[in-house]
Amino acid sequence: MKGFLLEYALSLPPLVLVFEFNPETISRTRTLQLSNSEVPGFRGYDFVSPLDTPRVAQGVSVAAEEFSMEILLDATDRMNTGDPIASTLGVEPELDTLRSMLEPKTQGPGGMQILSSLGLGGARAFQRDEHASVLLLVWGTHVLPVFLTSVQIDESAHLPSLVPYRAKAGLSFRVIEGDNPFYKVEKIRQAIGAGINLASSVSGSISLVF
Repeated sequence: MKGFLLEYALSLPPLVLVFEFNPETISRTRTLQLSNSEVPGFRGYDFVSPLDTPRVAQGVSVAAEEFSMEILLDATDRMNTGDPIASTLGVEPELDTLRSMLEPKTQGPGGMQILSSLGLGGARAFQRDEHASVLLLVWGTHVLPVFLTSVQIDESAHLPSLVPYRAKAGLSFRVIEGDNPFYKVEKIRQAIGAGINLASSVSGSISLVF
């Protein structure tokens, strides 16, 4: 299965990374934050019915979901078939793409998004403001809008020129939650999945009874 990371912007250069999606693990984390303010929910006030739960849960906020994965970038197969790019550059173009996705951007000529480090931003103040890339992470049925928060590269094999042709990339993301179409579709998919789980659980319980 293929995975994709692509920058959701008119960018120069366009940033797209296609990779084999075969991680051994994906760690997904979501946390609740409790306020220290003197609210009934934080002080552990009792409740006696579901109607009381909004009051009990005052002062609780939900942090955006974060997750991490490790992907393998390997040019060996392409090198064996004589691919000239892989034979000379290995996986360096893929690693350059990941690094560029993490670097700040500015608005360049014609509204294009470019790397701030290139120094080609417009003359106006708002065009010199730096911002992070909005990325779409695509795998299977998931299309998640994310910020790439960290990249760790471990190169494990190199060409004689010391260009890497095999590397592992540890990637960490934060989901961009809010009023965007990709997150809405993901929440609909999640709700449908929860409904299927409920139906399956109820059906299983009925089967055990009879």
